[in-house]
Amino acid sequence: MKKWLTILFFASILVSILVYSLFFMDTIPNSPNDNKEKTVPSDQIQLTFWRNSGNEAENKAYSELVSSFEKANPSIDINMKSIPYGDYEIRIRTEIANGNPPDILAIDSPTLALYANTGSLLSLDQFMKKEGDIEDFPESTIRGLSYKGQIYLAPIVESSIALYYNRHLFDQAGVPYPSGDPDKPLTWDEIVEIAEKLDNPEKGIFGIDPAQGFGDAEAPAYFKIPFLWQFGAHVLSPDGTTASGYLDSQEALEALQFFQNLYQKHKVASVELPPEPFESDKLAMTVLGSWALKDFERNPDFKLGVDFGIAPLPKGKYQAVSNGGWALGVSSLSKHPDESWRFIKYATGYEGMKNYVTITGNVPARYSVAEGIPELNEYPSNIFVQQALKYSRNRPVTPAYPVVSNAIRELFEDVGIGGKDVSTSAKEAVEKINTGIKEMQNP
Repeated sequence: MKKWLTILFFASILVSILVYSLFFMDTIPNSPNDNKEKTVPSDQIQLTFWRNSGNEAENKAYSELVSSFEKANPSIDINMKSIPYGDYEIRIRTEIANGNPPDILAIDSPTLALYANTGSLLSLDQFMKKEGDIEDFPESTIRGLSYKGQIYLAPIVESSIALYYNRHLFDQAGVPYPSGDPDKPLTWDEIVEIAEKLDNPEKGIFGIDPAQGFGDAEAPAYFKIPFLWQFGAHVLSPDGTTASGYLDSQEALEALQFFQNLYQKHKVASVELPPEPFESDKLAMTVLGSWALKDFERNPDFKLGVDFGIAPLPKGKYQAVSNGGWALGVSSLSKHPDESWRFIKYATGYEGMKNYVTITGNVPARYSVAEGIPELNEYPSNIFVQQALKYSRNRPVTPAYPVVSNAIRELFEDVGIGGKDVSTSAKEAVEKINTGIKEMQNP
């Protein structure tokens, strides 16, 4: 059975892997912060560590983590390689298929089950429960890194999204700024009322971009699944075996109808937005991640507290945001699992995580780190931190997650862009997901 699951796992990318292996495997440069190829003394253990390339701050943070770990563990040398995001998954799967994966690898948490189901990852369950201080993580974070009752990944950071609002447009309309209290978000009904006051088609001003438009890859699922949770719906059954009765539930239909109404009925959201609408005073409200703060900091003409503000993500019946992100795991083929865990333990422990977060400004995955950095307890960072630690949920953990993600993207496109009947669209999404689950169960 495992053989067939492995075949299914890699069949969809086989042709791409062959082409990639023949022509491109040696053409992608490493990050400037990567360890260079070097001669390792015979008494040293060399670990290979692959990760997706991040921004400058993330690359610096990982470089410092590796350097400080090697100084504290002179018997271990870590050969770190960062790979562009667009190429990372195929590079990892190529090496897994070739039987030569890195010892340590970064995995985007929603795809965890895809790797764990094929036996490509080593279970970290015993390590985490014995030495990982898992009580220092939110339960939802640990659930999102587990498959079939086993923990497979260890996190460094969490993610969170919030409501960004343009102060100029609020001032012009005489609308009060929303509260910055993480525990007091506006409701989506209140957001509609505000958006209707701020929306001005004659001046090309749009009320809100509620979930990052309609993009590709994982972003649509990350930004839009919270709509379902906030209205009391779920994507899959608790055991992950079906979407029937969940994605097409009354609560899900209510969430989808509300989302559609933003575009089709209230017309406060638009599929077509001008370039940089938020910064150019053409978009009153938008939903962005904590990482957007770093981008805005590079714009001297658009400052937090002067030009824009941040409030917690609006809620429906419930307050909920997506969690998850890149976490660290160990290849099941690693010859040095204990040493690999030693590095992961350091990187995801208190000191390693604190150093990483201090450099990057990301949201820490540990309660203790969030409490230990004063800036994270102040506006606006406290919004992202408190949401991630108190109100976050993990996307479905299933080997069929790529199918789930794609179905969610198409579902919200159908009801938002296409204005299709929400019940019909939900049933179509359920069928796609159920088919994907069955194919994984019966390859």
